[in-house]
Amino acid sequence: MELHRLGVEDYKKVEKLPITVVLDNVRSEMNVGSVFRTADAFLIERIMLCGITPQPPKPEIHKTALGAEESVEWQFYPNTLLAINQLKQEGYTICSIEQVHDSVSLEQYVIEKEQKVAIVMGNEVKGVSQEVVDASDHCIEIPQHGTKHSLNISCCAAIVMWKFYSDLI
Repeated sequence: MELHRLGVEDYKKVEKLPITVVLDNVRSEMNVGSVFRTADAFLIERIMLCGITPQPPKPEIHKTALGAEESVEWQFYPNTLLAINQLKQEGYTICSIEQVHDSVSLEQYVIEKEQKVAIVMGNEVKGVSQEVVDASDHCIEIPQHGTKHSLNISCCAAIVMWKFYSDLI
């Protein structure tokens, strides 16, 4: 009970927020592990690992997840659209995190209480695939004002999960 943290079995029993993170062909095991660790921190209900996204158990996932790959529920889909279609059938709003025409700035996007939301994070180089963007209900971007036009996926995922978490608690 270090720092009064839950054990894995107790964590699994805690009610989670109706947020699913979808990783669309993310290639880095370390990024995947970081997303697991952040998802654990913010009571995200599950992660959907799609396409080439590595799946636990992998040493680099474990290195950054620090065991969160054991506490956070996850599923694998060979194709991201399969995951998106399942989420839509389950009543989720699909939010791709991508810089596209008519995207909504993150600080302006508000989740309503009890709304079920899927956050789609894309490949480190190519971003969210166009077919997934086209299937999304919303595209959201994080405003950036420096010389770079993107954030590392693990940083981006943490910012978005925190925003959605704070909207729902």
